[in-house]
Amino acid sequence: MLDMARAREVFESARDFTIGIEEEFALLDPETRSLTPKFEELRDAAQADDLLQGAVAGELISSEIEIRSQKYDDFAVALADQRENRTRLLRLVADHGVLLAATGTHPWSPWQEQHIIETEHYQRLRDNLGYVAYRNNTFSVHVHVGIRGAERAIAVCDRMRALLPELLAISANSPFLDGRETGLHSSRTQIFTKSFPRCGIPDPFGSWALYADYVEFLVRTNSIAEHTELWWSVRPAHAFGTIEVRICDAQSTADDSTALAALVAACVGQAALDHDDGVLPEPPPVRAIEENLWRAIRYGLDGKMIDLERGEEFPAAALPDRLLAWTAPARAAMGGLDPALPEQNGAQRQRAALAGGASMEEIYEAEVAATQRSYAGEGVKT
Repeated sequence: MLDMARAREVFESARDFTIGIEEEFALLDPETRSLTPKFEELRDAAQADDLLQGAVAGELISSEIEIRSQKYDDFAVALADQRENRTRLLRLVADHGVLLAATGTHPWSPWQEQHIIETEHYQRLRDNLGYVAYRNNTFSVHVHVGIRGAERAIAVCDRMRALLPELLAISANSPFLDGRETGLHSSRTQIFTKSFPRCGIPDPFGSWALYADYVEFLVRTNSIAEHTELWWSVRPAHAFGTIEVRICDAQSTADDSTALAALVAACVGQAALDHDDGVLPEPPPVRAIEENLWRAIRYGLDGKMIDLERGEEFPAAALPDRLLAWTAPARAAMGGLDPALPEQNGAQRQRAALAGGASMEEIYEAEVAATQRSYAGEGVKT
């Protein structure tokens, strides 16, 4: 049984606005740029590195690897930790003849050929989810932000629900899947978020008691064995006293990943400040948010979104400026965060290259090259 009383205690003693960053990468054969099952080899090799041994983690398939920063009180310190993780990981994979990629999906490697890693958690997923688990060859950026107080954490999660499609549209970086251009800006979201149970946009809970009742119901009915089987795109992280935002596609460059993490952190922080000021809007129903989620999946920043409070459309391209304006107080309170968001996101960049005559293979090769350069330390802004 999950200990929801203990989870509440963790949030009651949590510190506001701590930061943790998680980044997922595809592992590639350097000759073919196809997925290669090298996680176990790299995990074992990472044990010789005093930093990487605690930072490297598996993520479902053997052709994927994740690095996690520690939890810090300051975004700049968390970023410095993650930058060192990035640099060391690039060095490690190079020593083992592997390349990293950081788009939301791999453009062509067949999911049928991927191997699910031998951990209790992921083997349970394989047994419980079958095809849905095997199909999920996806890569993401997750951001943890500390929130003090269990009731406050639920209020922040409830507020973040409406922002999830907006953050997805900004981060969309997976237009290719199964060897073709899908017409979607975030294929990752379609095959993961729209397929897994208890995933995507959660209901608003309104209180910790109602949230705990639901989790205990899931445990009692043998629906979940641990809280990490709540795959919502925003969720309370019971072990850390943080809100974890999980909606974003992986980012091909370190600059873009850094900027995105800062924006996500600022959104969580601003939601907490708005709660403290008593100005949180009423949580919209899931069905309304789902309209924006589909628009983000399909069109990213090239389409239109719905202002759910006004009931009016607006250009999705305005999202970065809208969120930066709204989060200005939180960004100041969190050490002066200033996300340098790109003029085009990954999906826009890749679709423009396709329209210009580049092949899918050439486009992916360019994205992979950008990942090698930037995550190794070149041009990463702090």
